[in-house]
Amino acid sequence: MQRALHFSFKSKVSRLAMPFFGLPLVLLLTMASPATSCNEEKISLLQFISGLSHDDGVTMSWQNGTDCCNWEGITCNGRGAVMEVSLASRSLEGSISPSLGKLTSLLRLNLSYNSFSGNLPPELLSSGSITVLDVSFNHLNGALQESHPSITEQPLQALNISSNLFTGEFPSTIWEKTRNLIAINASNNSFQGWIPSSFCINSTSVEVLDLSFNQFSGSIPADMGKCSALRVLKAGNNHLSGLLPDELFNATSLEYLSFPNNGLQGLLIGAQIMKLRNLVSLDLGSNRLNGKIPESIGQLKRLEELHLNNNNMSGELPSALSNCINIITIDLKGNNFSGELHKVNFFNLLNLKALDLLYNNFTGTIPESIYSCSNLMALRLSSNNLHGQLSPRIVNLKSLVFLSLGANNFTNITNTLQILKNCRNLSSLLIGSTFKGEAIPEDETIDGFQNLRVLSITDCSLSGKIPLWLSKLKNLEMLFLNRNQLSGTIPDWIKNLNSLFLLDLASNNLTGELPMALMEMPMLRTEKAATHLNPRVFELPLYLAHSFQYRIATTFKKTLDLSHNNLTGVIPQEIVQLKSLEKLNLSFNGFSGEIPQQLSKLTNLQVLDLSSNHLTGVIPSVLNNLHFLSEFNVSHNDLEGPVPNGGQLSTFPGSSFNGNPKLYGIMVAKLCGSAEASAVSVLSTEQTVKRVAFVISFGAFFGVGVIYDQIVLSRYFG
Repeated sequence: MQRALHFSFKSKVSRLAMPFFGLPLVLLLTMASPATSCNEEKISLLQFISGLSHDDGVTMSWQNGTDCCNWEGITCNGRGAVMEVSLASRSLEGSISPSLGKLTSLLRLNLSYNSFSGNLPPELLSSGSITVLDVSFNHLNGALQESHPSITEQPLQALNISSNLFTGEFPSTIWEKTRNLIAINASNNSFQGWIPSSFCINSTSVEVLDLSFNQFSGSIPADMGKCSALRVLKAGNNHLSGLLPDELFNATSLEYLSFPNNGLQGLLIGAQIMKLRNLVSLDLGSNRLNGKIPESIGQLKRLEELHLNNNNMSGELPSALSNCINIITIDLKGNNFSGELHKVNFFNLLNLKALDLLYNNFTGTIPESIYSCSNLMALRLSSNNLHGQLSPRIVNLKSLVFLSLGANNFTNITNTLQILKNCRNLSSLLIGSTFKGEAIPEDETIDGFQNLRVLSITDCSLSGKIPLWLSKLKNLEMLFLNRNQLSGTIPDWIKNLNSLFLLDLASNNLTGELPMALMEMPMLRTEKAATHLNPRVFELPLYLAHSFQYRIATTFKKTLDLSHNNLTGVIPQEIVQLKSLEKLNLSFNGFSGEIPQQLSKLTNLQVLDLSSNHLTGVIPSVLNNLHFLSEFNVSHNDLEGPVPNGGQLSTFPGSSFNGNPKLYGIMVAKLCGSAEASAVSVLSTEQTVKRVAFVISFGAFFGVGVIYDQIVLSRYFG
């Protein structure tokens, strides 16, 4: 059975949402006006600006002013010595001069959010005065160099080198000389090798360590357990493996423990988990953990976020989870959990905002206690073995924005919709692959859903016609009714859904011609290709399988998908009005007549599929003007004449044209005339080069997601 595509809610409470420098860094420093003119330090500062290729006029005062204590971004102490250089977000480009290391009174250096390149001068890391160094969000590269051997101790307390291009192994001896170290953020670089174990050997004050989004490998060092003051430990999105070391759980001050997207294995041991009683967030998602969630999880009274998604965990949910009364997010999707949800008393979880149990093996009915979670914003129970009917008590979830119940064994879709229409804030409703074989309700009393943006009722084998009550969903932006057994014609009222930009009616039994009303859909007629969706929709990643997700706005093309139906007639020339259409799929129908040349004016098209119809005539050469096409298919029609070459259409394989015996040309390996035959070798080479060049340029323009988009996006919810 195919699994439905679903959204995932991300808690409004940002993970580890704590400012990097919002730490108890008690820097009792004098901020008095300078008494002297810092003449001795002026040379070092001027050497720094001489290494800039662009400064956006920021350092103009440096060149004209005489007293560097009055220069922009410079702060001096009472003795007139430079104690701070703060030039964040100033559009600075160039290299960072080692001369800044000669400022012997410099305490704080902030060059973040600029475009600096090159290496980080070792003089800054081995400075005998700098306590706070922030060069995050630049283009710095190369390896971090070890401290100068003559430096016996460094005053560094906070280092932020995140979001750069650093490579190589993370140095270890630096941290042996920093006894007052409090925070390190080295995330979002390309560091590799093992994580150093020296962070807490000589410094027991380390509170924050963020090494996420790098290429670290090996196991988690056991010495991390010696970091008695450690509150934040993040090393997600690396290549770590092995077990969570027992010693790690000796770091009992931990509040945020985050190792998602690695290769960690083993069990969560109850005796270890209960040591971390200060834990606020536990994120071990997308690893290889197995076993059960221990009952001791209930002793983590401060726990707000639990992410164990995409592992190999199993068993029933512990009843002690009910004791985590401060929990906000529970994400257990993509595991093998089983049993009934009634074991957890959701009455106690009044702070719960997101519950995600997608892709598990839960059985039974939805527990009534869930409807007591009045703050619940996102509930996803899809792809389990739940059954029964939806309770009217779900309307108590006044904050519910996102609901996904698909791929279960629920019954009575009419009752379900009659209940859910009263959920006033519901924005996304995904109920595909359930309610099998029922009739789609045509009851006109379904008149709620005033805030609904996304509606998916796919793969249910529903019978009946496209119901009139859908015309009342004035804010609807995406409608998926594909893979059912709907019959009748496409209703004219579809044009009145002013916000609708994605309509998928594929794989039904619809008949009739393409109604002119489709050519009047406002969101497909607009000149603007970009979609303007409610931001709340885009906070919910989509899942096709356990590991694939989408959460980007451009994932959703402006789409008209009517494939696999029984539609007839010609493709109307008025289709030219759908100026912003990005995907048009009319395949596997009974359309006849010629391919309208007006399609060439839909210049935003990325997907055009007209295959398996009864189309005749030639392929219009003007379709070569569709420069953004990534998919094109006119196979299995009755087309004739030459396949246009020398342009966009030449970049597609022969399978895009197969099944048209009257077509000829290089793309179908069927030539007409000796002149063409003599050009085979030249043209085939040229077309190969053009295709490769197009693929490269297209991929560079749209990014890696284009490939993934071609593979799975057309499947939507299945």
